[in-house]
Amino acid sequence: MVKIRLKRLGAKKAPFYRIVVADSRTPRDGKSIAELGIYDPTKNPSVLNVNLEEAKKWISNGAQPTDTVRSLLKKAGLA
Repeated sequence: MVKIRLKRLGAKKAPFYRIVVADSRTPRDGKSIAELGIYDPTKNPSVLNVNLEEAKKWISNGAQPTDTVRSLLKKAGLA
């Protein structure tokens, strides 16, 4: 099963995330199929850049977003 999820990057206590498409069996920070955007919660206000066209394409092809990614996509403007 293909999932759209967060991949953690950054230093200890200073995380930032990439929104990626990955197989559900791969590790959290493992190999990903495609990168859709970035999310940085440490900045004020938090930074969220998402390629909505790519996200729509992957969701229409059956990729399941995690709960966190679903809420981030909603914030970015994907209904």
